[in-house]
Amino acid sequence: MHVGVIGVGAMGQNHARILAERGDLAGVVDVTPAVAKAAGERYSVKHYLSYQEMLKGDVDAVIVVTPTITHEKIATDAIKAGKHVLLEKPMTGNSDSLKALTDLARKSELVLAGGFTERHNPVVSFAKKSLQAGEFGELITAATRRVSSMPSRIRDVGVVMDLGVHDIDVVQWVVGKRAKSVYALGGVREGMKHEDHANILIDFEHGSSGFIEVNWLTPMKVRKLALTCSKNFVEVDYMEQSALVASSSYKPTEAGNLYNVPLEFDLRRIALKKEEPLKRELADFIDAAEKGSDPLVTGESAIETLKIAEAALESMVSGKKVMVG
Repeated sequence: MHVGVIGVGAMGQNHARILAERGDLAGVVDVTPAVAKAAGERYSVKHYLSYQEMLKGDVDAVIVVTPTITHEKIATDAIKAGKHVLLEKPMTGNSDSLKALTDLARKSELVLAGGFTERHNPVVSFAKKSLQAGEFGELITAATRRVSSMPSRIRDVGVVMDLGVHDIDVVQWVVGKRAKSVYALGGVREGMKHEDHANILIDFEHGSSGFIEVNWLTPMKVRKLALTCSKNFVEVDYMEQSALVASSSYKPTEAGNLYNVPLEFDLRRIALKKEEPLKRELADFIDAAEKGSDPLVTGESAIETLKIAEAALESMVSGKKVMVG
């Protein structure tokens, strides 16, 4: 598979590195000549200043890692040129335009994959499979916390579309049900153009709920998912790729000593073999492109994620619960 990377900034460099390691990197594009040249020389591939030039060359697929505002145009041109596309989150940043792009890819019999990397995290896969197998019992609430300080690279979208979409995607995938409504609080504290903090409550069909805390205001990086289930409480650490599975039960108590209530705890810590989620994402995309099958994150799935994110942004402005879709 000959794969080109369009945009070799911080994230694009990681895509290029992994593809070069696999032997699949065919070329790189960047509008900054020095950046394009340096990346091309580093990986011994062709470099371009225009993605249109790359699309004319010998590439089967492209990874689009440019500012969000350019995603729709580049991905559309790539699909029309007969190329499979992996579009970095938040894809087009708009559910309607993503629907049109997804339809175009389906009609063209090409793969359009979403770059929601966290879904490829081994510990997220563990949580999903364990829930499906009924090991934790019935899921009641899925809650995430994704907080850190302000990155220097983000300028065109707020924290919901940049960070929050990762956890919206994970939660709606793990829950496995359609979101009905969203209520969100958040805003701007540091004089930014877009929101820098948000708390999002999602009501899913059949009673499950999701809660997402996301911000650029915390002087510490936290990436965690907590699952409250009928049998267990599960805390997943994305960065450590580990999970704590816990339960407790009351033992007989003395009515006159409620301060020392005897509890019996069952704690299991599960540490998985660490794998780079981005490597798994690229392997999944290339496998889907070669076989003509669906990637883990399809355009249709990403549309649902963006609908939830859009509802959250609308709710933050209106102060009201917003129905999804």
